Amino acid sequence: MSLKEQITEDMKTAMRAKEATKLGTIRLITSAIKQKEVDERIELNDTQVLAIIEKMIKQRKDSISQFQAGGRQDLVDIEQAELAVLTTYMPSALSDAEVQGEVAAAVAESGAAGPQDMGKVMAILKAKLAGRADMTAVSGLVKVALTKG
Repeated sequence: MSLKEQITEDMKTAMRAKEATKLGTIRLITSAIKQKEVDERIELNDTQVLAIIEKMIKQRKDSISQFQAGGRQDLVDIEQAELAVLTTYMPSALSDAEVQGEVAAAVAESGAAGPQDMGKVMAILKAKLAGRADMTAVSGLVKVALTKG
């Protein structure tokens, strides 16, 4: 079953169970998927759907920090509930040791000699780690690996 089909099934289940928060969040996901498909006239695959969900997760995290700074706990709670639903669709995250292993392998694979080769290494890692690691943190690890090496 593809990720899109799984999301559709979860939406039906949430409707039957009258889970308003989950249903609303899943509808946001399906809306974003359909928007992208209509705009680009393509059928999205699982990787592209994960990219959309990952973007939505990042938006929620940003919103949570902004709402906390503004003292709006009611909005923080809503965003955290949506974040919990969104994260259920992401593949399991890699441990720090696994991420560092992937960084070392990508540096070796690309033949990177220094910080100027960061783009090559990140291109390899983005394909391998999409949705499974925080790419901002990965970028920092790559920068450290290339400046040491």
